[in-house]
Amino acid sequence: MKPSKFILFLLSSFLAINFSNAQSIDDGRKLMYYEKFISAKNVFQQLVTANPNDDVAAYWLGQSLIGADEDKNVAGARSIYEKGLAANPNSALLNAGMGHVELLEGKIQQARSHFETAISLSDKKNPVDVLDAVGFANGDFDSKLGDAAYAVEKLKHATATKRFKDAKVMTDLGDAYRKLGDGGNAQLSYEEALRMDPNYARAKFRIGRIYQSQGRSQEAIYLKYYNDAIALDPAYTKVYFYLYQYFYETDVTRSGEYLNKYLNAKGETDEPRSCFMRAQMKFAEGLFAEALTATDLCIAAKPDPYPNLYGVKAYAAFKLGDSVAAKSAFDMYFKKQQPDKIGVRDAITFAAVLLKFPGNEELASTYIEKAVALDTTESGKVSHLKSIAAIYDDKKEFAKAADWYKKIISIKKEPSKTDIYSAGIGYYRVGMYNEAIEMFDLYSQKFPDDIFGYYYKGGAQAGIDTTMELGLAYPTYTKAVEVGEKYPDKSRILTLLKGSYRFLIIYTANILKDKELALGHCEKMLLVDPADVESISIRESVSKMNQKKPNPPKTPNPPKK
Repeated sequence: MKPSKFILFLLSSFLAINFSNAQSIDDGRKLMYYEKFISAKNVFQQLVTANPNDDVAAYWLGQSLIGADEDKNVAGARSIYEKGLAANPNSALLNAGMGHVELLEGKIQQARSHFETAISLSDKKNPVDVLDAVGFANGDFDSKLGDAAYAVEKLKHATATKRFKDAKVMTDLGDAYRKLGDGGNAQLSYEEALRMDPNYARAKFRIGRIYQSQGRSQEAIYLKYYNDAIALDPAYTKVYFYLYQYFYETDVTRSGEYLNKYLNAKGETDEPRSCFMRAQMKFAEGLFAEALTATDLCIAAKPDPYPNLYGVKAYAAFKLGDSVAAKSAFDMYFKKQQPDKIGVRDAITFAAVLLKFPGNEELASTYIEKAVALDTTESGKVSHLKSIAAIYDDKKEFAKAADWYKKIISIKKEPSKTDIYSAGIGYYRVGMYNEAIEMFDLYSQKFPDDIFGYYYKGGAQAGIDTTMELGLAYPTYTKAVEVGEKYPDKSRILTLLKGSYRFLIIYTANILKDKELALGHCEKMLLVDPADVESISIRESVSKMNQKKPNPPKTPNPPKK
């Protein structure tokens, strides 16, 4: 029996609709390749709206929300996958998509369960697409999440299927090898992807990333691969963005050129941060007033501006010396920015601004501590603490400066002489003698052959025992001259050595009432500097003293460094 014309018409219409949808999905995937996530989202959303049961479109709609390196809408993707799975729990792709979301949420076991479910459901339908979805989720080497070995296993399974020829899957396998630390197989995978599709710029770009991971010595090689990627496909946006960032700190002119190429290739619609990026480039070029104007225009253009605009505005105002505008902009930046995106530099700069306004010291301290906590390196932590301590030093608030220098000592595995001295002398200057003694005790323990620790500890003890009746400083100054006399070049410590002898002369003459011992110290002090007028005068005074009726002079403060 021949089919009726009506049935043939329905069949041809059905095939036409399916063909149209397939093309639309391919169009959306192409937009994903060029990282035009907003346009891709619009394509997939239209498909899902037209057919809520289209699990392929729903999968890619979720991927368009989590595809960006930053500002991933994980919650939005979860909602899409939950809704899709409620209607179609046996969709392999939607199970893979849900596993991807759970991986981003840190739910490792739940993610693995969904991945395995997806693979078991894919035996007869889209096995390569599902295996790629699982491998892609786990094999992204720019993410700390995911199991690289698991990704390699599943992607190799995908490439072993009959008549396999998919450059995307092969490149995803290269990414997984790269995440696994196998650069050799990663490059082989990328090269195979290029044999499958000679214009697949993403694979060429990824080879460049391998060489860049080996350091600046390979710069000529990886930059060649990046330029080759551009030559293969001038519309591939990722490489422009990467080069814009690469040259941002070293060659702002080239960085600006790549930014323009990136924005031209991606389009204003798919780069909502474009206004911010141009304003930021003004800042990078040192055009701080222009950057300030640009950020104001960007902020005024949208009801909910990109938070980073306030950061650029704050830094520009800070560079221009406008502390009031900088504080206002930083206030807005910290209010609107996501906490996990506030960086070390943001926190430490805001603290420096806050310290220009009395009454904000406690708040500034919290941001300093935040910067120290965020920085993972000892040198970075120390640098932040020193920058704030220096601000207090400039303001002559020496005790507060000393508190921050003391924090440096607690962080460093091996505090230097300068670290300990800076804390101790800060306390010493403001008469916090017990705290100073603690620091200079530490100094002497770590550097027992250095006179500085003993000298300033003695000075702090003398500050406590102003009448010398307790004799606190006498043993310390005795140790100071013992160490100081061993210096081959005493010219570097002349003031400290003479100051130590001066205390010993006064103490032995007036407290111990031992004229001979005092004169002995006088002679040693003159050996250090025979022409010193003050030392000669002290010796003459001591030689004329009547030991039975001593007339003790006022204790001098030890000279400061």
